[in-house]
Amino acid sequence: MAPSRGPEALPRTLHTTLSGHKGPVNVARYAKGAGKYILTGGQDRTVKLWNANLGSEVKTFAAHGYEVLSIAVSHDNAQFASSGGDRSVFVWDVATAVTTRRLPGHMGKIHAVDFSDDATVLASGSFDSTVRLWDLRAQSRQAIQVLEEARDSIRTLHVGSTCIITGSLDGHVRTYDLRKGELRSDFIGQPVTAVVPTQDNQTVLVTTLDSHIRLMDMSTGKLLNDFTAHTNNEYSCRGCFGHGEASVICGDEKGMVWAWDLLDAKPLQPNPPPKVHHKVITWTEHHPIEKGEMFTASADGTVKVWRQAEDE
Repeated sequence: MAPSRGPEALPRTLHTTLSGHKGPVNVARYAKGAGKYILTGGQDRTVKLWNANLGSEVKTFAAHGYEVLSIAVSHDNAQFASSGGDRSVFVWDVATAVTTRRLPGHMGKIHAVDFSDDATVLASGSFDSTVRLWDLRAQSRQAIQVLEEARDSIRTLHVGSTCIITGSLDGHVRTYDLRKGELRSDFIGQPVTAVVPTQDNQTVLVTTLDSHIRLMDMSTGKLLNDFTAHTNNEYSCRGCFGHGEASVICGDEKGMVWAWDLLDAKPLQPNPPPKVHHKVITWTEHHPIEKGEMFTASADGTVKVWRQAEDE
């Protein structure tokens, strides 16, 4: 077992299973704040809102004509954005379940969307190798800026208060400094499918299609740690930090959920972990507040919410 002073072990008790999608679940996101709700996007072209405590479906958002690949939730939970095979970004009003705007312009699938802190700007990253920035206060449907440095599909992005981070299948993590107007490009050498920065924006987790998750220094691009043992060579398997950013968690293509100590990069127990999904785990996300809760989303059509047992 991991020492008591080390990171929290993985939540090992299955709390509830969310199973309403027909086909793979490609993305799932906790609502902001208390994280009582979960949004999921599937191959079945729908986005669903769930009560994470009850495991019940609250409502379905249906407007996409193709698979849903990405979801971003605004800071106040009043709206969310979704994207996928439609080549347009959909912005939704949560209360009414209708789209308030659709933003066309990309020439391929949109794999990633993210809001700015105040949800006035939305970024989208596409198979067409571009990132487009949209001003949600403007009436115009035109992007206010297009980032065209990538040489292959954009698979992931993060909008921070002072920077935008993108990851591409061309093997680069690009950090756009919004204050200085500068770009730093770090060549990882393998297709990048997920970037998740720490809260202080000092370091970033980079998931790549060579069964590695790397912890990088945001300001220098230096490799700080490397997490391995999981299987991830073909599909996007989004990893994340555990509670308090003391650990790293990621589901893999065999349906197993791995966890590592952030500092020494050693896998936490159980090692190897049990298989908890029948197919690839596409998305792993830790609860924004609760230390003993997280979920896993899978191509087997389910999302499983895990909680720490009371006696642990």
